[in-house]
Amino acid sequence: MKTILHFILVYGFLAATASSFAQTVYAGESTVDKAKLSGLYLTIQGDGKQIEKDWETQLQTYGRATSSRGTYRVPNASISAISSEPINLVSTVKSSRTSATIFTAFDTGSGTFVTPGGTGYAAAEDILKTFASRTLYSQEVRVAETGFDDAQKNHQKMVRNGERLQRDIEQNAKEKEKLLKRLDDNAKELEQLIKDQATNKTDQETALTELDSRKKNVEAVKAKKTN
Repeated sequence: MKTILHFILVYGFLAATASSFAQTVYAGESTVDKAKLSGLYLTIQGDGKQIEKDWETQLQTYGRATSSRGTYRVPNASISAISSEPINLVSTVKSSRTSATIFTAFDTGSGTFVTPGGTGYAAAEDILKTFASRTLYSQEVRVAETGFDDAQKNHQKMVRNGERLQRDIEQNAKEKEKLLKRLDDNAKELEQLIKDQATNKTDQETALTELDSRKKNVEAVKAKKTN
């Protein structure tokens, strides 16, 4: 129950934040390796480390990507929606447990960056928004699958517990059967002991009678010698 509740809360959080945060794209500047670059910012709520991995995967579709401490570069990126010529793409990612902020600069040549109102800006913005929607969807799928896996594991655990309880019940029944048999044997043994006791009393009386008879016989024998 706790696992299912956790899944519902997390799934609800992702669904609620998808429209509020996933489309937060705005223009700005950032200093990367001492160089001031113009570009676009995108903030996404969720597992920041996973979002960063998803973004790196997407960057690799544009060309050979390199990375160093959260900075990604694609020197000859092929993004036809922005430019028919190779683009010098630089992107940084600042991630945490609950979000990731992505900055991306698209240099179309000689330090000419994609900026608001310029050629390719709408396409660049759409790329980031589409990525945000895709990565959030992936998060929802992962959460759903995790919730399913947890529920499945919990069900399997309950099944195993049920099987163990069934074995315990069967073992208990066997022990009960043994105990009942022991009680029955005990009752029969007691009955036999009582019979044996009664017989022993009779035997004691017979033995006492025999003892008295033998005593009298001894006395009679001794009396003959005196006479």
